[in-house]
Amino acid sequence: MERPLTQHIKNDGTWLNLKEYEKTGGYQALRKALSMPPEELTTLVKDSGLKGRGGAGFSTGMKWSFVPMGRKAPTPKYFVVNGDEMEPGSFKDRLLLEENPHQLIEGAIIGAYAIQANFSYIFLRWAYHRAAKAITQALQEAVEAGYLGENVMGSGFNLDMSLHISVGRYMCGEETALLNALEGKRANPRAKPPFPVVSGLFGKPTVVNNVETVSNVPHIIVNGAEWFLQLSKSEEGGTKLYGASGRVKTPGLWELPLGTTLRELLEVHAGGMQDGYNFKGALPGGGSTDFLTTEHLDVPMDFKNVEQAGSRLGTGTITVLDDKTCPVGMVRNLEHFFAQESCGWCTPCREGLPWTAKILDALEDGRGKMEDLDILTFQTRYMAPGNTFCALAPGAMEPLQSALKYFREDFEKHIHEHTCPWKS
Repeated sequence: MERPLTQHIKNDGTWLNLKEYEKTGGYQALRKALSMPPEELTTLVKDSGLKGRGGAGFSTGMKWSFVPMGRKAPTPKYFVVNGDEMEPGSFKDRLLLEENPHQLIEGAIIGAYAIQANFSYIFLRWAYHRAAKAITQALQEAVEAGYLGENVMGSGFNLDMSLHISVGRYMCGEETALLNALEGKRANPRAKPPFPVVSGLFGKPTVVNNVETVSNVPHIIVNGAEWFLQLSKSEEGGTKLYGASGRVKTPGLWELPLGTTLRELLEVHAGGMQDGYNFKGALPGGGSTDFLTTEHLDVPMDFKNVEQAGSRLGTGTITVLDDKTCPVGMVRNLEHFFAQESCGWCTPCREGLPWTAKILDALEDGRGKMEDLDILTFQTRYMAPGNTFCALAPGAMEPLQSALKYFREDFEKHIHEHTCPWKS
């Protein structure tokens, strides 16, 4: 089984420096890319089927293809790496940022060359201090080696790349809010259209791609689109960083073929449930995804199949709910998080999320009423996609709406017993 993203990670507490990365074949993809027309690179990435690994799952090559090209295209252009990993339960990008920073930088240089951007930013979560050190050192090494700066590798292509440390809000991970933050503004989302690929940072064409997405690019350039497609167990190409947390025997992070089933992830790689605990459900890709249950254990974990099962692949980092943990309490914690992280820009999100959290507080405290379940159901529709300015509130509703669907008896127990059954 090939693991292109993680095969060279050392696991000795140090990250790959430039010399070590070059020994693994590092920057050969860039050398090859600079000999190709930019549009050919975009076509290659599109043919590989690489989809955004940040959660949206949109075609990476397709996104690149929307950037205006040619002599009359607006300039400057920007290529931005989204490393603001704050999704509850997600920690996959951290591994790549901390352990193999040059792989990410090489992918970002290739992406910038493909859209003919001369400025690039790595937008990093404030709490990732080790990643900041690794990237800072790697950027300096790349500049000194001629991989960044003026006339990259004698190609005539110029690229400046900078590390930007986020102030630490969940909204900063939303691509248009991220761009506002980069401009020094409050991290509120922007209305779309126009989309960032035509009017992004400072009103200029900008591509924003996730860390794992960008880290795949050098391998696709070197090995080709067909190689990338065959890595997967499904029709969607490549590998995926999957994670698992909760009461499993071996929580962790693994690079596996895209399309690996939920059962294999939990029973083989995560070692199954801890003794004395049974599987009740799981959020498949972060705190803003719908629960999957035992009936979904054989669902291939790719974008299409998880969506058909009623959820989203999201980040692919699974949060497991066991039979001795209160699902109402778990959802309550998530709703409090999302209410706190709302930017307050639109009324449904600003007012609806705190209201939802308060109702869940009442249920957990034994003060809930049956009509509260109707109100919660209404909230999931009131804050559905299309009714709010961005995807934060709709995402917050996903664990709640699926909990009401699969664990309604647990909600009703709180009301009938006037307490949380897991606390009694």
